[in-house]
Amino acid sequence: MKVRRITAVALIASMAALALSGCTAAGSGASGSDGGSKKTLTVWVDANRVDELKDIAAQFQKDKGITVKLVQKEYGDVMKEDFVKQVPTGKGPDVIIGGHDWLGLFVQNGVIAPLELGDAASDYADVAIQAMSYEGTLYGLPASIENIALVRNKALAPSTPANWDDLIAEGQKIVASGAAQYPVIIPSGPESDPYHLYPLQASYGAPLFGTNDDGSFNPKDLLIGNPGGEKFAAKLVEWGAEGVLNTNITGDIARDEFAAGKSPFMLSGPWNLPAFKEGGIDYAIDPIPQAGPEKPTPFVGVQGFFVSAKSENPLAANEFVVNYLGTEKVQLALYEAGGRPPALTSAFEIATKSNPDVGAYGEIGRDGVPMPAIPEMGAVWNYWGSTQAALVNNTAGDPAKAWATMAQRIAADIG
Repeated sequence: MKVRRITAVALIASMAALALSGCTAAGSGASGSDGGSKKTLTVWVDANRVDELKDIAAQFQKDKGITVKLVQKEYGDVMKEDFVKQVPTGKGPDVIIGGHDWLGLFVQNGVIAPLELGDAASDYADVAIQAMSYEGTLYGLPASIENIALVRNKALAPSTPANWDDLIAEGQKIVASGAAQYPVIIPSGPESDPYHLYPLQASYGAPLFGTNDDGSFNPKDLLIGNPGGEKFAAKLVEWGAEGVLNTNITGDIARDEFAAGKSPFMLSGPWNLPAFKEGGIDYAIDPIPQAGPEKPTPFVGVQGFFVSAKSENPLAANEFVVNYLGTEKVQLALYEAGGRPPALTSAFEIATKSNPDVGAYGEIGRDGVPMPAIPEMGAVWNYWGSTQAALVNNTAGDPAKAWATMAQRIAADIG
């Protein structure tokens, strides 16, 4: 999953509304065709993982006498919007797969129910449980986690520099030798890419929000505009002038250029590894070197399962999600389908033994922070990205003032 900005897109909503009449019958879990809704659970799942759930669905039916109907849906905004529209009518599914960044929308609209994991919560990565919780309440069963890390071309850089400044210096040395074109590649684009830059920003002591006692994000405690953020803003200008950052390097260009061997380093998620392998890159996956006084903390995305607030058989839905989808066997099957580190610790340890890439990304992700799923994030992305882009291109004027203005605008919109 590549993280995208959380926006309200009217076109998608209207398309979803038009699709309701065509998908309601197929997706209904509240009124099964057998006349006994309590004997059927409907699960919305994407094409990449529907086959992996067939065996566990059959096992649940054998054990409980309840049919699990797997309905294949295209993963993304339409799936999310369909769920929000259908659940209040009683025609949505009992269970849906989704990303933790959908959580704020789901809770706001009252379409998902709290999940009871009990002591089993300790079996999952802490960051995954945190991501699937909203204001201290757990709503989703974590299935997989993903995040970025430093990918290093071992042929160009035999070892990872001790810190970010050393990494830039090493990359510039390699470029000067003619062996590479870029000292480091960081996906960007005309509006920058705050997601990929966030570990460096956090390293300067400028996270987005403070947290409450329960670990949830506190939108009233906006930390992005603190002095660390102003130091980071000055670095964006410096890195732009040095060619370390370039707003012409989109995500696709970044992937292709690194796969072509044109840089010793790249900040990337696991979704780009197939391209690197195809390009014949002998790579290593390392933690992102420290840029400022704090440890870099990449954003972590978590995918998992939610139970509908309108399920007519909530106990069975909870049982299926917690005790069947939460098993080591299923979590490993989902990992095989998607290639992302399992959220269940025992499954992660098994996956790591057969795939070191999974272990490397997973260990780094376990030290990251969930990308905030609170609604207030909608007031962050645009100002954040456009300000970063202006700083990189040195069109923002005084960096400290530009960063402070951005923080003020975000605070005003949240307020």
